[in-house]
Amino acid sequence: MTAARPRSLPATGSPAVPAALLITAILLLALNLRGPLVAVTAVVDPIRADLGIDAATAGLLTSLPVLCFGLATPLASALLARVGLARGVLVALGVLFAGVVVRSLDGLPAAITGTVLLGLAITAGNVAIPVVIGRDLSRHAGAVLGAYTAALNVGSMLTLSLTVPIANATGWRVALASWGVLAVGSAAVWWWATRGPEPMPAPVPDGPATATPAAWWRRPVAWLLTAAFAGQAFAYYGVTAWLPQLLRDELAMPAATAGAAASIFQIAALGGAFGVPVLLRCTGPVPTVLVVCAAWTTVPLGFTFAPQLWAVWCVVGGFAQAGGLVAIFSLIVRVARDAAESRHFSALVQGGGYTVAAAAPPVLGAVHSATGGWTAPLLVVLAAIAVLAVAGVIATSGGRTATRPGPG
Repeated sequence: MTAARPRSLPATGSPAVPAALLITAILLLALNLRGPLVAVTAVVDPIRADLGIDAATAGLLTSLPVLCFGLATPLASALLARVGLARGVLVALGVLFAGVVVRSLDGLPAAITGTVLLGLAITAGNVAIPVVIGRDLSRHAGAVLGAYTAALNVGSMLTLSLTVPIANATGWRVALASWGVLAVGSAAVWWWATRGPEPMPAPVPDGPATATPAAWWRRPVAWLLTAAFAGQAFAYYGVTAWLPQLLRDELAMPAATAGAAASIFQIAALGGAFGVPVLLRCTGPVPTVLVVCAAWTTVPLGFTFAPQLWAVWCVVGGFAQAGGLVAIFSLIVRVARDAAESRHFSALVQGGGYTVAAAAPPVLGAVHSATGGWTAPLLVVLAAIAVLAVAGVIATSGGRTATRPGPG
């Protein structure tokens, strides 16, 4: 019976487990896949003072996990292939809990070690969840993927809003370590939803392509989309890392208020996640990319010339940061000639883009330290958005964008 309908069953292969329970487990897991990383940005000042580090070094606490996203995907895929999706995610949550705790121990080496553990664990989650959704919830994949994307941003919003109040009462170490409770709760629900034997080995990303009409890596659109995603991801992780500090410096916000204000940038992403697929269908790829990039520019330009309107720039920029992600991955689907090429494009775009994005927090931190202000770092963000705009428009103009509709 399980062999006859493998895609309609939950991850355990047991029809007794409701789909709602698996969806709940996925959404709880998603809260852990960004929140622990952005929590650092809300308490960067006490971390720097306690550890005696400069802004560029502090930026490593948010950039190293992003580097893992780019470089550790093969390791995450190997883990999931060996132990299966259900056990692999449990292992990842265990590593994530260890990373949260180790990061809060004394000294910079512990902070760096814990940060790397977080990056490795979250990389495994990034790889596993889309596969789980496609395999076990295929009938509701679109809705679940939308909810999953929303939960990623909700996790960021929660940690940005609550880390500073917890830190004021207990100190930054306890505040960051407290998010390990969320990992434990997620692991418990995940185990309950995926208990029992797995029906088949995890279908992780495979090796080199064997049946594309021509070498996929020779297509210029693949590299253009990689450059576009690098600009998108660089801008997102740079702004996410330093927005609370910028609000404190430019508007004299208290730390707790700045953390809550920065969370608007994350929660406004829900508009982009659900709005850009509609925009793609109504206007086409090129206008969509231009709208997203125009919205993105309001962040560096708005905070440079009218920082008092910070809430507007956070809302519009939040739409843009999620919209850019949706637009690029929709374009991958549109220009790929078959499923195999789509997988290779996705791997190249994510690997290259996240590797570049890992440099954003330390680069912006170093520029801020060198100039003593935020104008120059914001100009760096504007340059990254320009890369997104130019590469994205060329890719959409020259790629085969009419063969298949984008997701959404």
